[in-house]
Amino acid sequence: MSFADFQPFGISRPVYELSEQALIDAGPAFAVIGQIRETNQLRVLAALQQARLAESQFGGSTGYGYSDAGREQIEKAYALAFGAESALVRIQISSGTQALALCLFGLLRPGDELLAVTGAPYDTLLETIGIPAAAASTAAAPPAADQGSLRDFGISYRQVELNAAGKPDLQAITAALNPRTKVVFLQKSRGYARRPALLASDLAAVSAAVRSAGSPAAILVDNCYGEFVETQEPCMAGADLCAGSLIKNPGGGLCPSGGYVAGRQDLVERVAARLTAPGLGSHMGPTLGCGRLIAQGLYLAPHFVAESLRGAVYAAAFFCLAGYQTLPATLEQRGDNVQTVELETAGRLVAFCQAIQAASPVDSFVRPEPWEMPGYDSPVIMAAGTFVQGASLELSVDGPLRAPFTAYLQSGLCLENLRLACMLAMEKMGGIGR
Repeated sequence: MSFADFQPFGISRPVYELSEQALIDAGPAFAVIGQIRETNQLRVLAALQQARLAESQFGGSTGYGYSDAGREQIEKAYALAFGAESALVRIQISSGTQALALCLFGLLRPGDELLAVTGAPYDTLLETIGIPAAAASTAAAPPAADQGSLRDFGISYRQVELNAAGKPDLQAITAALNPRTKVVFLQKSRGYARRPALLASDLAAVSAAVRSAGSPAAILVDNCYGEFVETQEPCMAGADLCAGSLIKNPGGGLCPSGGYVAGRQDLVERVAARLTAPGLGSHMGPTLGCGRLIAQGLYLAPHFVAESLRGAVYAAAFFCLAGYQTLPATLEQRGDNVQTVELETAGRLVAFCQAIQAASPVDSFVRPEPWEMPGYDSPVIMAAGTFVQGASLELSVDGPLRAPFTAYLQSGLCLENLRLACMLAMEKMGGIGR
Protein backbone atom coordinates (compact mmCIF):
# COMPACT_ATOMS: atom_id res chain seq x y z
CA MET A 1 0.00 0.00 0.00
CA SER A 2 1.31 3.42 -0.93
CA PHE A 3 1.61 6.59 1.13
CA ALA A 4 -1.30 7.99 -0.87
CA ASP A 5 -3.58 5.27 0.52
CA PHE A 6 -2.91 6.34 4.11
CA GLN A 7 -2.63 10.10 3.61
CA PRO A 8 -6.42 10.73 3.77
CA PHE A 9 -6.36 9.29 7.31
CA GLY A 10 -3.87 11.93 8.45
CA ILE A 11 -0.74 9.79 8.31
CA SER A 12 2.52 11.68 7.84
CA ARG A 13 5.29 10.45 5.57
CA PRO A 14 7.80 9.73 8.41
CA VAL A 15 5.26 7.50 10.15
CA TYR A 16 4.43 5.75 6.88
CA GLU A 17 8.11 5.09 6.17
CA LEU A 18 8.53 3.68 9.67
CA SER A 19 5.62 1.37 8.92
CA GLU A 20 7.26 0.18 5.70
CA GLN A 21 10.44 -0.68 7.59
CA ALA A 22 8.40 -2.55 10.21
CA LEU A 23 6.93 -4.77 7.50
CA ILE A 24 10.44 -5.63 6.33
CA ASP A 25 11.58 -6.42 9.88
CA ALA A 26 8.53 -8.63 10.42
CA GLY A 27 9.12 -10.68 7.27
CA PRO A 28 10.90 -13.69 8.84
CA ALA A 29 8.21 -14.04 11.51
CA PHE A 30 5.47 -13.81 8.86
CA ALA A 31 6.98 -16.85 7.14
CA VAL A 32 6.89 -18.90 10.37
CA ILE A 33 3.28 -17.87 11.03
CA GLY A 34 2.35 -19.05 7.54
CA GLN A 35 3.74 -22.51 8.27
CA ILE A 36 1.84 -22.74 11.56
CA ARG A 37 -1.37 -21.67 9.83
CA GLU A 38 -1.05 -24.40 7.18
CA THR A 39 -0.58 -27.13 9.80
CA ASN A 40 -3.48 -25.93 11.93
CA GLN A 41 -5.80 -25.40 8.97
CA LEU A 42 -5.34 -28.94 7.75
CA ARG A 43 -5.88 -30.33 11.25
CA VAL A 44 -9.14 -28.40 11.64
CA LEU A 45 -10.31 -29.45 8.19
CA ALA A 46 -9.62 -33.10 9.01
CA ALA A 47 -11.49 -32.73 12.31
CA LEU A 48 -14.59 -31.31 10.61
CA GLN A 49 -14.52 -34.10 8.04
CA GLN A 50 -14.06 -36.86 10.61
CA ALA A 51 -16.93 -35.42 12.65
CA ARG A 52 -19.09 -35.71 9.51
CA LEU A 53 -20.22 -32.10 9.79
CA ALA A 54 -23.49 -31.80 7.86
CA GLU A 55 -25.16 -28.68 6.46
CA SER A 56 -28.52 -30.29 7.15
CA GLN A 57 -27.82 -30.00 10.89
CA PHE A 58 -27.13 -26.26 10.97
CA GLY A 59 -30.75 -25.44 11.81
CA GLY A 60 -30.06 -26.23 15.44
CA SER A 61 -32.38 -26.81 18.37
CA THR A 62 -34.46 -24.85 20.88
CA GLY A 63 -35.77 -25.52 24.35
CA TYR A 64 -33.90 -28.32 26.06
CA GLY A 65 -31.74 -29.03 23.03
CA TYR A 66 -31.99 -32.79 23.35
CA SER A 67 -30.68 -34.93 20.47
CA ASP A 68 -29.00 -32.03 18.67
CA ALA A 69 -26.92 -33.86 16.06
CA GLY A 70 -25.29 -30.65 14.80
CA ARG A 71 -24.07 -29.80 18.29
CA GLU A 72 -22.65 -33.29 18.67
CA GLN A 73 -20.80 -32.99 15.34
CA ILE A 74 -19.30 -29.64 16.34
CA GLU A 75 -18.20 -30.97 19.74
CA LYS A 76 -16.59 -33.99 18.12
CA ALA A 77 -14.76 -31.69 15.70
CA TYR A 78 -13.52 -29.53 18.59
CA ALA A 79 -12.27 -32.60 20.45
CA LEU A 80 -10.38 -33.80 17.38
CA ALA A 81 -8.95 -30.36 16.57
CA PHE A 82 -7.76 -29.88 20.16
CA GLY A 83 -6.33 -33.37 20.57
CA ALA A 84 -8.89 -34.22 23.26
CA GLU A 85 -11.19 -37.11 24.07
CA SER A 86 -14.27 -34.93 24.36
CA ALA A 87 -15.44 -31.32 24.16
CA LEU A 88 -18.25 -29.12 25.43
CA VAL A 89 -19.00 -26.26 23.02
CA ARG A 90 -21.97 -24.15 24.05
CA ILE A 91 -23.46 -20.81 23.11
CA GLN A 92 -24.67 -20.58 26.75
CA ILE A 93 -21.09 -19.98 27.95
CA SER A 94 -20.65 -16.22 27.63
CA SER A 95 -16.95 -15.74 28.43
CA GLY A 96 -13.63 -17.42 29.03
CA THR A 97 -14.00 -16.65 32.74
CA GLN A 98 -17.32 -18.49 32.82
CA ALA A 99 -15.82 -21.49 31.01
CA LEU A 100 -12.97 -21.65 33.52
CA ALA A 101 -15.30 -21.18 36.50
CA LEU A 102 -17.38 -24.10 35.23
CA CYS A 103 -14.22 -26.21 35.12
CA LEU A 104 -13.16 -25.25 38.64
CA PHE A 105 -16.57 -25.85 40.20
CA GLY A 106 -17.00 -29.03 38.19
CA LEU A 107 -13.70 -30.54 39.31
CA LEU A 108 -13.26 -29.28 42.88
CA ARG A 109 -15.12 -30.32 46.02
CA PRO A 110 -15.09 -28.99 49.62
CA GLY A 111 -11.72 -29.72 51.22
CA ASP A 112 -9.90 -29.83 47.87
CA GLU A 113 -7.11 -27.47 46.87
CA LEU A 114 -6.58 -25.46 43.71
CA LEU A 115 -2.90 -24.88 42.90
CA ALA A 116 -2.15 -22.13 40.37
CA VAL A 117 1.38 -22.63 39.06
CA THR A 118 1.73 -19.54 36.86
CA GLY A 119 1.26 -16.97 39.61
CA ALA A 120 -2.00 -15.14 40.15
CA PRO A 121 -4.64 -15.86 37.50
CA TYR A 122 -6.19 -13.20 35.28
CA ASP A 123 -8.01 -10.51 37.23
CA THR A 124 -11.57 -11.61 36.39
CA LEU A 125 -10.98 -15.12 37.79
CA LEU A 126 -9.86 -13.91 41.22
CA GLU A 127 -13.37 -13.36 42.58
CA THR A 128 -14.30 -16.89 41.44
CA ILE A 129 -11.46 -18.21 43.60
CA GLY A 130 -12.42 -15.89 46.44
CA ILE A 131 -9.55 -13.40 46.32
CA PRO A 132 -10.34 -9.67 46.09
CA ALA A 133 -8.81 -8.22 42.92
CA ALA A 134 -6.90 -5.64 44.97
CA ALA A 135 -5.11 -8.45 46.83
CA ALA A 136 -4.08 -10.49 43.78
CA SER A 137 -0.42 -10.49 44.75
CA THR A 138 -0.93 -12.63 47.84
CA ALA A 139 -2.37 -16.13 48.01
CA ALA A 140 -3.27 -15.58 51.67
CA ALA A 141 -5.57 -12.64 50.97
CA PRO A 142 -8.81 -12.38 52.95
CA PRO A 143 -11.85 -13.92 51.28
CA ALA A 144 -14.20 -11.82 49.18
CA ALA A 145 -17.82 -11.23 50.16
CA ASP A 146 -19.99 -14.36 50.10
CA GLN A 147 -20.91 -14.73 46.42
CA GLY A 148 -20.40 -18.45 46.00
CA SER A 149 -16.66 -18.44 45.38
CA LEU A 150 -14.46 -21.50 45.77
CA ARG A 151 -13.45 -20.27 49.23
CA ASP A 152 -17.11 -20.06 50.21
CA PHE A 153 -17.36 -23.79 49.49
CA GLY A 154 -14.30 -24.67 51.55
CA ILE A 155 -11.92 -25.05 48.61
CA SER A 156 -8.45 -23.73 49.40
CA TYR A 157 -6.07 -21.96 47.05
CA ARG A 158 -2.32 -21.61 46.75
CA GLN A 159 -0.12 -20.30 43.98
CA VAL A 160 3.41 -20.93 42.79
CA GLU A 161 5.16 -17.97 41.21
CA LEU A 162 6.98 -18.15 37.90
CA ASN A 163 10.77 -18.17 37.99
CA ALA A 164 12.95 -15.16 37.16
CA ALA A 165 12.70 -15.97 33.43
CA GLY A 166 8.91 -15.92 33.54
CA LYS A 167 8.67 -19.70 33.14
CA PRO A 168 7.02 -22.33 35.39
CA ASP A 169 9.24 -23.25 38.35
CA LEU A 170 9.14 -27.05 38.08
CA GLN A 171 10.89 -27.72 41.39
CA ALA A 172 8.60 -25.37 43.29
CA ILE A 173 5.55 -26.91 41.61
CA THR A 174 6.43 -30.47 42.57
CA ALA A 175 7.26 -29.34 46.12
CA ALA A 176 3.87 -27.63 46.41
CA LEU A 177 1.80 -30.66 45.43
CA ASN A 178 0.00 -32.50 48.22
CA PRO A 179 -2.84 -35.06 48.50
CA ARG A 180 -5.43 -32.26 48.67
CA THR A 181 -4.27 -30.74 45.37
CA LYS A 182 -7.00 -31.75 42.92
CA VAL A 183 -6.49 -29.14 40.17
CA VAL A 184 -3.22 -27.71 38.86
CA PHE A 185 -4.05 -24.52 37.00
CA LEU A 186 -1.98 -22.84 34.28
CA GLN A 187 -2.70 -19.63 32.40
CA LYS A 188 -1.19 -19.72 28.93
CA SER A 189 -1.56 -16.03 28.11
CA ARG A 190 0.12 -13.28 30.11
CA GLY A 191 -3.03 -11.49 31.24
CA TYR A 192 -1.93 -8.16 32.75
CA ALA A 193 1.36 -9.63 33.98
CA ARG A 194 4.76 -8.66 32.56
CA ARG A 195 5.79 -12.14 31.51
CA PRO A 196 5.87 -14.17 28.30
CA ALA A 197 2.95 -16.35 27.31
CA LEU A 198 3.53 -20.04 27.94
CA LEU A 199 4.50 -22.27 25.03
CA ALA A 200 3.29 -25.81 24.43
CA SER A 201 6.72 -26.99 25.58
CA ASP A 202 6.15 -25.24 28.93
CA LEU A 203 2.80 -26.99 29.35
CA ALA A 204 4.42 -30.32 28.53
CA ALA A 205 7.16 -29.73 31.12
CA VAL A 206 4.66 -28.92 33.87
CA SER A 207 2.46 -31.90 32.96
CA ALA A 208 5.47 -34.23 33.07
CA ALA A 209 6.60 -32.81 36.42
CA VAL A 210 3.16 -33.22 38.01
CA ARG A 211 2.85 -36.80 36.81
CA SER A 212 6.44 -37.66 37.80
CA ALA A 213 5.62 -36.46 41.31
CA GLY A 214 2.81 -39.02 41.42
CA SER A 215 0.00 -36.46 41.63
CA PRO A 216 -3.37 -37.44 40.10
CA ALA A 217 -4.49 -33.79 40.04
CA ALA A 218 -6.29 -32.63 36.92
CA ILE A 219 -4.13 -30.25 34.89
CA LEU A 220 -6.32 -27.38 33.66
CA VAL A 221 -5.13 -24.75 31.17
CA ASP A 222 -6.69 -21.34 30.59
CA ASN A 223 -6.24 -21.39 26.80
CA CYS A 224 -7.70 -17.93 26.09
CA TYR A 225 -5.72 -16.13 23.35
CA GLY A 226 -3.60 -19.25 22.80
CA GLU A 227 -5.68 -21.32 20.40
CA PHE A 228 -4.00 -22.03 17.03
CA VAL A 229 -1.02 -19.81 17.84
CA GLU A 230 1.16 -22.93 17.89
CA THR A 231 0.67 -26.29 16.22
CA GLN A 232 0.01 -27.99 19.57
CA GLU A 233 -2.94 -27.35 21.87
CA PRO A 234 -2.72 -27.99 25.66
CA CYS A 235 -4.22 -31.50 25.62
CA MET A 236 -1.60 -32.50 23.03
CA ALA A 237 1.04 -31.36 25.54
CA GLY A 238 -0.27 -33.42 28.46
CA ALA A 239 -3.00 -31.23 29.96
CA ASP A 240 -6.20 -32.92 31.08
CA LEU A 241 -8.48 -30.02 30.27
CA CYS A 242 -8.40 -26.64 28.55
CA ALA A 243 -11.02 -23.97 28.18
CA GLY A 244 -11.64 -20.70 26.37
CA SER A 245 -14.06 -18.34 24.69
CA LEU A 246 -15.59 -18.54 21.22
CA ILE A 247 -15.39 -14.76 20.83
CA LYS A 248 -11.62 -15.14 21.01
CA ASN A 249 -9.47 -17.26 18.72
CA PRO A 250 -11.51 -20.42 18.08
CA GLY A 251 -14.62 -18.51 17.00
CA GLY A 252 -12.82 -17.20 13.94
CA GLY A 253 -14.42 -13.78 14.22
CA LEU A 254 -17.91 -15.17 13.53
CA CYS A 255 -19.32 -16.50 16.80
CA PRO A 256 -21.72 -14.11 18.55
CA SER A 257 -21.02 -15.72 21.94
CA GLY A 258 -20.04 -19.06 23.44
CA GLY A 259 -17.27 -20.99 25.10
CA TYR A 260 -15.64 -24.39 25.02
CA VAL A 261 -14.02 -26.97 27.27
CA ALA A 262 -11.92 -29.80 25.81
CA GLY A 263 -10.09 -32.69 27.42
CA ARG A 264 -10.63 -36.01 29.17
CA GLN A 265 -14.15 -37.29 28.65
CA ASP A 266 -14.89 -37.89 32.34
CA LEU A 267 -13.72 -34.39 33.28
CA VAL A 268 -15.64 -32.72 30.45
CA GLU A 269 -18.81 -34.45 31.61
CA ARG A 270 -18.27 -33.19 35.16
CA VAL A 271 -18.01 -29.67 33.78
CA ALA A 272 -21.16 -30.21 31.70
CA ALA A 273 -23.03 -31.23 34.85
CA ARG A 274 -22.05 -27.90 36.38
CA LEU A 275 -23.30 -26.01 33.30
CA THR A 276 -26.70 -27.73 33.27
CA ALA A 277 -27.42 -30.02 36.25
CA PRO A 278 -26.30 -33.39 37.57
CA GLY A 279 -28.00 -36.05 35.51
CA LEU A 280 -28.47 -33.72 32.55
CA GLY A 281 -24.85 -32.92 31.76
CA SER A 282 -23.96 -32.57 28.10
CA HIS A 283 -27.33 -33.92 26.88
CA MET A 284 -28.97 -30.51 27.32
CA GLY A 285 -28.18 -27.19 25.63
CA PRO A 286 -29.89 -25.79 22.53
CA THR A 287 -27.75 -24.31 19.75
CA LEU A 288 -30.46 -21.72 18.92
CA GLY A 289 -29.47 -21.58 15.25
CA CYS A 290 -25.81 -20.70 15.98
CA GLY A 291 -24.35 -24.03 14.87
CA ARG A 292 -23.27 -22.78 11.46
CA LEU A 293 -21.46 -19.78 12.92
CA ILE A 294 -19.68 -21.93 15.50
CA ALA A 295 -18.61 -24.51 12.91
CA GLN A 296 -17.58 -21.97 10.28
CA GLY A 297 -15.75 -19.97 12.93
CA LEU A 298 -13.71 -23.03 13.86
CA TYR A 299 -12.93 -23.63 10.19
CA LEU A 300 -11.72 -20.03 9.74
CA ALA A 301 -9.92 -19.79 13.08
CA PRO A 302 -6.43 -20.89 11.93
CA HIS A 303 -6.49 -18.31 9.13
CA PHE A 304 -7.68 -15.39 11.23
CA VAL A 305 -5.47 -16.25 14.19
CA ALA A 306 -2.55 -16.19 11.76
CA GLU A 307 -3.69 -12.80 10.49
CA SER A 308 -3.90 -11.59 14.08
CA LEU A 309 -0.39 -12.88 14.74
CA ARG A 310 0.92 -11.07 11.67
CA GLY A 311 -0.61 -7.89 13.05
CA ALA A 312 0.98 -8.48 16.46
CA VAL A 313 4.41 -9.03 14.92
CA TYR A 314 4.03 -5.91 12.79
CA ALA A 315 3.02 -3.85 15.86
CA ALA A 316 6.04 -5.16 17.77
CA ALA A 317 8.35 -4.13 14.94
CA PHE A 318 6.69 -0.74 14.41
CA PHE A 319 6.71 0.43 18.02
CA CYS A 320 10.14 -1.04 18.68
CA LEU A 321 11.50 1.07 15.84
CA ALA A 322 9.94 4.11 17.53
CA GLY A 323 11.75 3.32 20.80
CA TYR A 324 9.02 1.63 22.83
CA GLN A 325 9.49 -1.64 24.70
CA THR A 326 7.39 -4.41 23.19
CA LEU A 327 6.67 -7.94 24.39
CA PRO A 328 7.02 -10.31 22.64
CA ALA A 329 9.81 -8.94 20.50
CA THR A 330 9.36 -8.99 16.74
CA LEU A 331 10.99 -12.36 16.06
CA GLU A 332 10.27 -14.01 19.42
CA GLN A 333 8.32 -17.27 19.55
CA ARG A 334 4.72 -16.65 20.61
CA GLY A 335 2.34 -18.56 22.83
CA ASP A 336 -0.61 -16.18 22.41
CA ASN A 337 -1.69 -13.45 20.02
CA VAL A 338 -1.55 -10.55 22.47
CA GLN A 339 1.03 -7.83 21.81
CA THR A 340 2.08 -5.47 24.59
CA VAL A 341 3.54 -2.00 24.17
CA GLU A 342 4.85 -0.12 27.22
CA LEU A 343 3.79 3.50 26.71
CA GLU A 344 5.30 4.93 29.92
CA THR A 345 2.61 7.53 30.66
CA ALA A 346 -1.13 7.49 31.26
CA GLY A 347 -1.60 10.11 28.57
CA ARG A 348 0.05 7.97 25.92
CA LEU A 349 -1.96 4.91 26.92
CA VAL A 350 -5.22 6.83 26.62
CA ALA A 351 -4.16 8.35 23.28
CA PHE A 352 -3.13 4.92 21.98
CA CYS A 353 -6.48 3.35 22.86
CA GLN A 354 -8.45 6.25 21.43
CA ALA A 355 -6.53 5.93 18.14
CA ILE A 356 -7.25 2.20 17.93
CA GLN A 357 -10.94 2.96 18.43
CA ALA A 358 -10.83 5.63 15.73
CA ALA A 359 -9.32 3.12 13.28
CA SER A 360 -12.00 0.49 13.93
CA PRO A 361 -14.79 -0.49 11.51
CA VAL A 362 -17.48 -0.20 14.22
CA ASP A 363 -18.00 2.75 16.59
CA SER A 364 -15.02 4.61 15.15
CA PHE A 365 -16.62 7.85 16.36
CA VAL A 366 -16.62 6.74 20.02
CA ARG A 367 -13.99 8.13 22.40
CA PRO A 368 -13.03 5.57 25.08
CA GLU A 369 -12.10 6.80 28.54
CA PRO A 370 -10.68 4.99 31.61
CA TRP A 371 -13.25 3.65 34.08
CA GLU A 372 -13.51 1.54 37.23
CA MET A 373 -14.29 -1.81 35.64
CA PRO A 374 -15.64 -4.62 37.90
CA GLY A 375 -13.03 -7.27 38.62
CA TYR A 376 -9.99 -5.00 38.18
CA ASP A 377 -7.90 -3.25 40.84
CA SER A 378 -7.27 -0.01 38.91
CA PRO A 379 -9.06 2.03 36.22
CA VAL A 380 -8.97 0.35 32.82
CA ILE A 381 -9.31 1.83 29.36
CA MET A 382 -10.65 -0.36 26.59
CA ALA A 383 -11.04 0.27 22.87
CA ALA A 384 -13.08 -2.22 20.88
CA GLY A 385 -14.73 -1.23 17.63
CA THR A 386 -15.83 -4.82 17.14
CA PHE A 387 -18.76 -6.50 15.40
CA VAL A 388 -19.24 -8.73 18.48
CA GLN A 389 -19.11 -7.10 21.92
CA GLY A 390 -15.86 -8.03 23.67
CA ALA A 391 -14.59 -10.08 20.73
CA SER A 392 -10.86 -9.90 21.32
CA LEU A 393 -9.87 -11.72 18.13
CA GLU A 394 -11.13 -8.53 16.49
CA LEU A 395 -9.13 -5.30 16.65
CA SER A 396 -9.14 -4.14 20.25
CA VAL A 397 -6.83 -2.89 22.98
CA ASP A 398 -7.03 -2.41 26.71
CA GLY A 399 -4.79 -1.56 29.60
CA PRO A 400 -4.88 -0.68 33.29
CA LEU A 401 -3.85 2.84 34.24
CA ARG A 402 -0.84 1.82 36.27
CA ALA A 403 2.89 1.89 35.55
CA PRO A 404 4.40 1.07 33.10
CA PHE A 405 1.10 1.95 31.32
CA THR A 406 1.08 -1.05 29.05
CA ALA A 407 -1.29 -1.43 26.12
CA TYR A 408 -2.49 -4.99 25.52
CA LEU A 409 -3.24 -5.11 21.82
CA GLN A 410 -5.33 -7.73 20.06
CA SER A 411 -4.51 -7.00 16.47
CA GLY A 412 -7.65 -8.16 14.73
CA LEU A 413 -8.75 -9.97 11.61
CA CYS A 414 -7.02 -7.78 9.05
CA LEU A 415 -3.37 -6.67 8.93
CA GLU A 416 -4.18 -3.62 6.79
CA ASN A 417 -6.59 -2.31 9.43
CA LEU A 418 -4.09 -2.94 12.22
CA ARG A 419 -1.36 -1.18 10.27
CA LEU A 420 -3.52 1.94 9.94
CA ALA A 421 -4.42 1.74 13.64
CA CYS A 422 -0.77 1.65 14.71
CA MET A 423 0.11 4.62 12.50
CA LEU A 424 -2.83 6.61 13.85
CA ALA A 425 -1.73 5.78 17.39
CA MET A 426 1.76 7.03 16.63
CA GLU A 427 0.39 10.27 15.23
CA LYS A 428 -1.96 10.78 18.20
CA MET A 429 0.92 10.21 20.64
CA GLY A 430 2.91 12.98 18.96
CA GLY A 431 4.67 11.24 16.09
CA ILE A 432 8.01 9.44 15.99
CA GLY A 433 10.01 11.96 17.97
CA ARG A 434 9.13 11.57 21.67
